[in-house]
Amino acid sequence: MVTIERNSEKNADLTTVSLVLGSGGARGMAHIGIIRWLEENGYAIRSISGASIGSLVGGVYALDRLTEFTGWVTALSKPDIVKLLDFSFGRAGLVKGDRIIDALKDLVGDKLIDDLPIVYTAVAADIVNEKEVWFSSGPLLQAIRASISMPVFFTPVKHGESDLLDGGLLNPVPVAPTFRDDTDTTIAVNLAGAAVALPEFDKRHIPFPPVADLKTKIDRFIENIKPDLSVESESRLGMLEMIVHSIDTMQGAIARQKLAAYPPDIVLEVPRNCCGTLEFDRAAEMIELGYSIAAKTISR
Repeated sequence: MVTIERNSEKNADLTTVSLVLGSGGARGMAHIGIIRWLEENGYAIRSISGASIGSLVGGVYALDRLTEFTGWVTALSKPDIVKLLDFSFGRAGLVKGDRIIDALKDLVGDKLIDDLPIVYTAVAADIVNEKEVWFSSGPLLQAIRASISMPVFFTPVKHGESDLLDGGLLNPVPVAPTFRDDTDTTIAVNLAGAAVALPEFDKRHIPFPPVADLKTKIDRFIENIKPDLSVESESRLGMLEMIVHSIDTMQGAIARQKLAAYPPDIVLEVPRNCCGTLEFDRAAEMIELGYSIAAKTISR
């Protein structure tokens, strides 16, 4: 079985990294390939700051459960994705997000950010007060849920007197939480990079194989969800895709401004045209792309 072997704390030859993982839906599976390349090439990730999908992948990595998560997400099909979208008739969002979070509970559990072995920050957005909210302590699952709450797509998360939404709305590539890190280099991943002709992937680096116990649990959970593949459901899915595309465009512009204002040491650009925001059934392809981008950019 292929697994991520975390680099030893005692190895002084390792380059320590503050890793900034951007927002961008299914393109965020590229984060997995990037993490894998870093682990294989002498980099030790000591800090992670993430927005939206970046907070999810970063949190799972910090828990040392990225292998399990990858095994599940690379097995997702389009019908699985539709089943996980629990369409809501409320005014706050088209999807409540409960099914997705329930599917992640077996993976994340009730872990606290305070107990993670590396520094971790999830970024959410308080739109009413026009400010970022950083989660660097407290329940990890709550932090991830707040950070991935894309407007209209998911219902907001209540936090004190505030309703929190996707962190990518205000900071799609949250470099600022890493400013005080004592690491050798800061690497940021922008999932809204310029559209390009996509390369062939290096198929020698296959995705992590599934971990049987976890994958069986989550697959059973998905199978038990009543399928909602009606015409209305298909129509809502199409509406979501249009909304997500609009948000993507906005976040791309904000990401460029943030990276110009707070430039990290290295920026890894994942092309915005490599896959749709909801195309999680292409996870394996995105992992390969992330690995390839890291190899070419950081090596150079």
